[in-house]
Amino acid sequence: MIRIPAACLAGAIAPAALAQDLSFEGLWRANPTTECAYTGGEGTALKVEDGVLYGVGNQCEMTAPVEVRDMQAVLYDMSCTGEDETFTERALFMEAADGGLYLIWDGIAFKYESCGADAAVGTVTTADQLGIAD
Repeated sequence: MIRIPAACLAGAIAPAALAQDLSFEGLWRANPTTECAYTGGEGTALKVEDGVLYGVGNQCEMTAPVEVRDMQAVLYDMSCTGEDETFTERALFMEAADGGLYLIWDGIAFKYESCGADAAVGTVTTADQLGIAD
């Protein structure tokens, strides 16, 4: 399960304030078996939309963006709620060389790939999801 850590894991982003478009909006998957057509549950995609990061069972408002000089990266203040808890963190969003996303929290780094325009395309379905048992 990938969740926004309470002690470590996606306010409006102000694109005009950033020198380049680094909104990181879209659906992001942690691995090829991640279900890109859905968000918010185990095995589903991470979503960044309108300055909010939606994770597993929680969401974070992304505020106070600071572009990192000479990098395709932005540091955000994150105000998060979910699973009966509220917490604040800082997180670094950075564009990967392959077009993916690095999401870095204090001491923890995650790598995601884009789900693409059609979220269902490229989704790998596991035997468990189909109800096939060994």
